[in-house]
Amino acid sequence: MHLGIVMECEHRDGGSERGAFEELFALAELAEATGIDAVWLAERHFAAPGRLQDPAGGTIASVASAPLVLATAIAVRTSRLRVGIGVSVLPLAHPIRLAEEVATLDHISGGRLDFGIGRSGFQVAYAGYGIPYAESRDRFAECLAVLLQAWTQESVEFSGAYYQFHDVSVVPKPYQAPHPPLRIAATTQDTFPLIGSWGYPTFVGLRGADIEQARGYLAVYRAARAEAGHAGPGDVMLRIPVYVAETEQEAYQQPMASTLRSYQRLAERFSYSATGSEVGEDRAARGGQLAAAGYEELLRGRLAYGTPDAVAAKLRYLRDELGLSGFLIEPNVGAGIPREQVFRSIDLFAREVAPRLRAD
Repeated sequence: MHLGIVMECEHRDGGSERGAFEELFALAELAEATGIDAVWLAERHFAAPGRLQDPAGGTIASVASAPLVLATAIAVRTSRLRVGIGVSVLPLAHPIRLAEEVATLDHISGGRLDFGIGRSGFQVAYAGYGIPYAESRDRFAECLAVLLQAWTQESVEFSGAYYQFHDVSVVPKPYQAPHPPLRIAATTQDTFPLIGSWGYPTFVGLRGADIEQARGYLAVYRAARAEAGHAGPGDVMLRIPVYVAETEQEAYQQPMASTLRSYQRLAERFSYSATGSEVGEDRAARGGQLAAAGYEELLRGRLAYGTPDAVAAKLRYLRDELGLSGFLIEPNVGAGIPREQVFRSIDLFAREVAPRLRAD
């Protein structure tokens, strides 16, 4: 049972970039000290403080524009902790440069790297890089194909619509053979069967989907795996907001304002990003669902907030119902929970929840 922490590297209101980095590294050190398995770094672009990412409400500011650099810094500060990228947006990257940097990080970490990949459904990053979002699926496939060649073959030979390489020898090769573990993020109805047919491990999250929707997505993923001839149900990790406190009242009240703000902004972003997207209908529906959801509904279908007993029980239920291999917890949804409360929640999770998940 893999237990990791998602790190969005967000600004606190009125905080500084320096403060965001300092809190990031302090959280990684806490994870190392308390026995958490891994930290997973997001990739976020153009999330500047005081600016909206889109006219519908924007997003919380973040310093996570270079997750491989952040992961390298964490790797040299720790000795046991695995470092995950959750996720690298492949269509925005040059595949040869990315292959070199990932392999280098794998060596620096001594083989503690997990490499999550995806496309990202929010189009602001594509606009900033001057890449049409309509090209994202094909660019993703080409970039992944080049990465696999670069890591496993003496030289890359590739001819695609966006990338062409002849006799390119990539050095170094990864520390882990044949390459760091790959995991592909899925968020839309059409992505789950595709990843299932490829046979890759996946993430599923409870931000854009609730528990019942996630159950349906995973049924499709597993059916596609079986149809393509892959053995077993597939390796699935669930990304879920988690907040642990000594009392039910604290667990309910302390994260409430920050959580509601985060989900309202997410609803606005889904609704806005539906325009001009090939998954527009799905995103519009998600935005409408989230906009109408109150805190009690979020607690039932998308959050694991409570005492150690309550959180352990909910995560065990989700593990068994969804057939999960691990959880990636979001400890500060909305970036508005005071730091001391966030760190206390993580400490309680590591000491009182994690051992119960690992024991059975």
